[in-house]
Amino acid sequence: MKIPENLLYTEDHEWVRMENNIAYIGITDFAQHELGDIVYVEIETLGENLKQHEVFGTVEAVKTVSDLFLPVAGEILEINAKLEANPELVNSDPYGDGWMVKVKVDNLLKAERLLTSDSYASVIGL
Repeated sequence: MKIPENLLYTEDHEWVRMENNIAYIGITDFAQHELGDIVYVEIETLGENLKQHEVFGTVEAVKTVSDLFLPVAGEILEINAKLEANPELVNSDPYGDGWMVKVKVDNLLKAERLLTSDSYASVIGL
C-alpha cells in the first residue's frame, strides 16, 4: 500500500498535495483498492466554493458509488479531464494521473491540520 510522505491525508481516504495555496486532491491507494475497479468519476462542482468536508463529487466502482469529500475549503479550479475517458487512472495511478480536482485553498492553516503519512498509516492499520 503506497502512502507518499510528501502528501497530506484525511480519515475519509482523500490525499492532498499542496503547492502554495493550490491543492491537488484525489483518493488514496487504500481507497481505490477498497472500491475496486473504478468505472466513472463524476465531479460537477467546477468553479464552486465549497466548505471543508463538503461533497465535491462521486466515484463509481463496479459494485458501489462513494461520495468524495473536500479535505480543505476552497474554489474548485480544475477537474482532471483525463478521468472522463480513463477513470481507471484512479486505480492505476491514484497519486499521479488519477488526481481529481485542483482547488484554491481558502485557509492554509486548516490544511496543516490534515494527517501526515504516518498518521494516515495508523488510520488504515499499517
